[in-house]
Amino acid sequence: MLTFTKAAPEETGVPSEGIIRMINRLQKRRIPMHSLLLMRHDKLIFEGYYAPCRADSLHRMFSISKSITSIAIGLLVDEGRVSLDDPIVRYFPEKVPKNVHPWIAQMTIRDMLMMRSCHAVTTYKKNMAADWVESYFTTPPTHPPATLFHYDTSAPHTLCALVEKLTGGSMLDYIKKKLDVLGLSPESYMIADPFGVSMGGSGLVAYSMDMLKFGYFIAHRGNVLGKQLISPSYIDMAVSMLTETRVTAPLPSEAQGYGLQIWRNEQNGFVCYGMGGQLIICLPDYNLICVTTADTQTVQGGNQQIYDALYEEILPYLQDAAIACDKSGEKALADVCASLAMEPLQGADTPENIGEIADRTFKVLTPDSDFESFCVHFDLAENKTEQSVGALSFVHKGTPYAVRFGMGFMETGEFPIYEQRYAASGAWLFDGTLHIKAHIIDAYVGCVQFQLAFRGDELTIFMSKKEESLFKEFQGHLYCKK
Repeated sequence: MLTFTKAAPEETGVPSEGIIRMINRLQKRRIPMHSLLLMRHDKLIFEGYYAPCRADSLHRMFSISKSITSIAIGLLVDEGRVSLDDPIVRYFPEKVPKNVHPWIAQMTIRDMLMMRSCHAVTTYKKNMAADWVESYFTTPPTHPPATLFHYDTSAPHTLCALVEKLTGGSMLDYIKKKLDVLGLSPESYMIADPFGVSMGGSGLVAYSMDMLKFGYFIAHRGNVLGKQLISPSYIDMAVSMLTETRVTAPLPSEAQGYGLQIWRNEQNGFVCYGMGGQLIICLPDYNLICVTTADTQTVQGGNQQIYDALYEEILPYLQDAAIACDKSGEKALADVCASLAMEPLQGADTPENIGEIADRTFKVLTPDSDFESFCVHFDLAENKTEQSVGALSFVHKGTPYAVRFGMGFMETGEFPIYEQRYAASGAWLFDGTLHIKAHIIDAYVGCVQFQLAFRGDELTIFMSKKEESLFKEFQGHLYCKK
């Protein structure tokens, strides 16, 4: 089973101070990082987790799932069970309408892997209560296949359905069995759609180390521990520049081209890319792999910040051979690694009218709201005598809930209604409003924010969420009174 040898960065020609610069730069830019792993010359030179995230914290990997799906298709090709030039409709006769559009009928597995299908958007998002796979064949196409790149998550979802139909089990179980020497964690799983199909475009939940193993597998063209797990020609094709992406790319990092569910990058390498900063960045020219997990969804250009920090703080300083170990630098890096933590909110001093605010129940007067009341409470946290723990209590549809948060530190818990792990902090802003931000760090990754404005016996609340599919209650404005 695959395990990695650990080494000091300098042993592989990487100065520790470069890694420190990268970490400090991301912190200064307020990029919400969850983990950072670095490998060079097949040695693990850095493994850091931002508390409360840990090595054994399962994390949603979003569109890295697409790269997993691509590999599953490549394995089926090796087995002779599919061909890349097969029309996808051949495998789903029960879901294809009799009057199927000719462009859909022409579309091949290769087209879908290259994101050159005939759909410009994810088809199942138009009606997520209807069969997600069937929507791929019934949604009117926008253009002929094999012509243009458009990012379409329903393509890998349908390909995942194909894998599961042909193998008779979950796609991830198939991957784990076929790539057994990688030793992917048994705890990892894929979220399924409402109809039982694994979300092959965005549903992977795994450990950061699983992603480093997957990146190693691809970087080594499928050869792991002397065992060729997949045709190297498929890997070569999957990571190559097969289609242009620059017309629709919002960032330079997404304008470098696309292979088979794997992106190209600015450094002549490739990336398994997931929303929010889930990245496996492979740089063959530097013999370097970087894995990150994060939540950049609220930071415009946040993913580009991660790329740039790696490219500008580490790559220019790499050496081909080992460099002299600096014990002070090694210790400094160890200290930085030990102190990694998600950054809490910062703000102003506690307002003088805190006594009029705390422990007062405000009834929601906004018509048609499922929220009934809110109350804020503060107390001293155990072993944190100079910092208080807050709790935002509320009643929703007759059920009481609370979100606990730290003032100046992160408080962890399980987010109400959805039972997702979170880390939350609060801060008073200079206009006297209270800002609470809960980072969701579970199978679903994102954040929920509250801003509370107190004025006499009135409370106005603004709620916002940045997460793909849940927490919809926590959006909009509420007006409350004592």
